[in-house]
Amino acid sequence: MAEHNDAVDVADIPVVILCGGMGTRLREASEHLPKPLVDIGGRPVLWHIMKTYSHYGFRRFVLCLGYKGDMIKDYFIDHRARMNDFTLRLRGDHDLDFHTAVGEEDWEITFAETGLTTATGARIARVAQYLDAPRFALTYGDGIGAVDIPGVLKSHVASGKLGTLTGVHPSGRYGEMVIEGDDVTAFNEKQPQTGYVNGGFFFFERQFVDTYLDAQATEEMLEHAPLQRLARDGELGVFRHEGFWMGMDTFRDWKELNGLWDDGRAEWKVWED
Repeated sequence: MAEHNDAVDVADIPVVILCGGMGTRLREASEHLPKPLVDIGGRPVLWHIMKTYSHYGFRRFVLCLGYKGDMIKDYFIDHRARMNDFTLRLRGDHDLDFHTAVGEEDWEITFAETGLTTATGARIARVAQYLDAPRFALTYGDGIGAVDIPGVLKSHVASGKLGTLTGVHPSGRYGEMVIEGDDVTAFNEKQPQTGYVNGGFFFFERQFVDTYLDAQATEEMLEHAPLQRLARDGELGVFRHEGFWMGMDTFRDWKELNGLWDDGRAEWKVWED
C-alpha cells in the first residue's frame, strides 16, 4: 500500500477535470460547444462541477482540454465581464471599470491542451507536471452529484490505497411496474439501480500517474487497463454514494437536469448563491 502524507490542505490538492469530450450524443444542445460547456440553468456543467468542489474548499483546477478547448479558455477568461456590470471607455486603453463582483471565485485554473482525440488515461498522464501535491482529485466533465467529497477523501486516506472511486446508483431509464398475476398493481417512476457504477469523483496518490499511466498511450482509457490493473493489485477502493448522481450524456439528460434546476430540485447544488 501507498505511504500517505495526510497533512495536505484540500486547497492545495489539484482537481483534474477531463474536459476533452465532443458530446456527440448531446448534439441538439451542444452542436457548436465542447461538452463541458453545455449549460444547466445558464451555466456550463463544468462550472457546476467546479462549484461543488469549491464548496468543500478545493480551489486548484487542472482542465484536460481537447475538443474546442479554446472555447473553455475563453469562457473563463471572459468570466468576470460576462457576470458583472462594467463601464468600457473606448478612448485610451479600453480599460473596464467593474461595478459589481458577482462570481468572484477564489479559483486557480490551469488549462492544459491534452490532444483532440486523446483517451482519458493519456490525458491525465499529460498533466503530470501540474500535479505537485502528494495526491490529486479527478472527475469527469459531465457528471454531477451531491457527493460528499470530503468523505471520499477521508475514505481514500484511511484505505492506504493508491486510488478511490465513487460508486453511484444512476437512475433507471424506465418506470418499474409491480405485477401481481395479470394485473399491474403499481407503476413507479424511474428508480435508482441497485448496483453501483463508476461515478468518477476519484482521489489518487500522485504515484498512480507514474506507475499506471502512459502519456504516449493515446488510446488508453483510464477505465480500461489502468483501473483494472489497480484493482488487481488491490490498490483501488470505493466510496459508496447513495444520493443523487447523474451523467449528462444525452439530450434527454440535459433536459432532465435543466428541469430539476428550474424547479429548484437540483440536489447537487450544495453551495450557497
